[in-house]
Amino acid sequence: MTTITKLVVCILISLAFTKAQGQEIKTDSTQQSTNALKIETLINLKSKIESEEREFLKTEITAINKRLDNKEITAAEAEDLKKEAAKIRALNIENRLAIIDNKIALLERNNNTESTDDGYTFRIGGDENTGESFIYLGEKSKDKPRKYDLRTSTDFVFAFGFNNALIDGENLEDSPYKLGGSGFIELGYAWKTRIFDNTNFWRLKYGFSLQWNKLKIKNNNYLVNTNGDISLQEYPIDADKIKFRTTNLVFPMHLEFGPSKKIDKEDYFRYSTHKKLKIGLGGYAGLNLGNMQKIKYKEDGEREKEKQRDQFEVSELIYGLSGYVALGDVALYVKYDLNPIFKNQVVDQNNISVGLRFDMD
Repeated sequence: MTTITKLVVCILISLAFTKAQGQEIKTDSTQQSTNALKIETLINLKSKIESEEREFLKTEITAINKRLDNKEITAAEAEDLKKEAAKIRALNIENRLAIIDNKIALLERNNNTESTDDGYTFRIGGDENTGESFIYLGEKSKDKPRKYDLRTSTDFVFAFGFNNALIDGENLEDSPYKLGGSGFIELGYAWKTRIFDNTNFWRLKYGFSLQWNKLKIKNNNYLVNTNGDISLQEYPIDADKIKFRTTNLVFPMHLEFGPSKKIDKEDYFRYSTHKKLKIGLGGYAGLNLGNMQKIKYKEDGEREKEKQRDQFEVSELIYGLSGYVALGDVALYVKYDLNPIFKNQVVDQNNISVGLRFDMD
């Protein structure tokens, strides 16, 4: 190695060492600043913890007083419950403050270095429910008081079954629509609200649903619109399948009644209708979103499909009666449109459906 080469190597080593020292000094300074900010934040958090636990205690005492007012517990029992709740909250404050003090001590002891993972997460964020800012240490707390009385619950609604039409002057057996190939599907969302304070026997169930009502036409007939007059005529060739479908958006409302089981806890209560008999009587109203006749046939050996959309005088306003009898989550379901399928016709046809309904919370 030449003298010049040795000189260059020495200069490079010197520069690298100087740069490393600078980075270390800079890192130490940044870490000190970060730790100081964390310590200040944790000190502020201590008072927030005390306020939070007091709010929890206040909520629990309100629930206990309500149970006392409803004569579900005696005054002595209420006093014992309040003392127990106060004891738990005091211990919570003591334990949570101890965690904060240990965290502060750890940061102070490692003032110039980044402390290793101690099992706690430290971050600042916002509460998605209240919009207030918060300082968070550890896993997300599940210690939130339940709502004492939850009067309204929600369900997804799914129903399916047979569909047909009642025609003036004709029996259902004489219907031009096949029973086996005609059906309906309903998808919706419903709310259920207890009507009275001290009993769950009467409930109001309401929501919105999409209904698809399908009619399979017999005897190679199809629907024809002649200047607003809707009639059935024979299709010119042999069709494999001819179906007519309406799509409706409706808003059902039912008065539901039946027994339920009361689940009574120290700080909340609920009513459960699981595996209980439920009867719902009511109706629905809404709008027709569209209609379509679909014809499938073969021509020159090729399968063809014809779709006729919104070409028929379908009633725009949908309204009817419905009801169900359920044991648990499964119900026998019936609905009947009071409006005719086709408006301004000499003979009215009214849609009727019978099937199964599932209300899943």
